[in-house]
Amino acid sequence: MKRKYWVCLITCFVVLLLDQYTKYMVMEDLPLHHRVEVIQGFFNLTHVRNPGGAFGIFWGKRGGWGTLFFVGVSVIAIGSILLFFHKIKEEDKNLALSFSLVLAGAMGNLIDRLRYGEVIDFLEFYYSSFYWPAFNIADTAICIGIGLMALELLIHDHKRHGDGKTRRHREE
Repeated sequence: MKRKYWVCLITCFVVLLLDQYTKYMVMEDLPLHHRVEVIQGFFNLTHVRNPGGAFGIFWGKRGGWGTLFFVGVSVIAIGSILLFFHKIKEEDKNLALSFSLVLAGAMGNLIDRLRYGEVIDFLEFYYSSFYWPAFNIADTAICIGIGLMALELLIHDHKRHGDGKTRRHREE
C-alpha cells in the first residue's frame, strides 16, 4: 500500500479514537450545559450539543431535515476529500496529512450526527466576555488540516512561481 494511504489510515484512526473517546468522557462525566473551569478566565470544559453547522450556524432543532441536511453535506464532503486525496501525488506528504486530518474530523462529526442527531462540543475558550463557540477534537483536526493545506499550497505556489526579482534578474 502506498505511504499516503498509511498516513491517512493512521491519522484517521488516531483522530477518531481521540475524538470519540473525549466525547464519550464528556457525556459520561459532565452533565449537559455544565462547565468545569480549567484555566480561569481562558478555558472551560463545557458540555454542549450542536444540531447546526460549524460554530452553531444554522442552529436548529435536533433531528428532522436539519440533521439530514448536515449528514448529506458531511457525506458529500467526505466523498470529495477522498477523491482529492486519491489524486494527490505520493511525494506530497504534507498535503496527504492535511487531507487526512480534514477527513478524520468530518468523519468524527458525522458519527455524532448519525448517533445523536447533533455534534457533541466541549472545548470552550474565552477572554472576559468574548467567547469562542465550543468545539471538539474533530473540529480541531479540520482546522489544523485546512491550515496545513493552505500553508502547503502557498509554499508550493511560491516555489512554482519563484521570486519575481530573481526571474527578472535572470532575464536581464
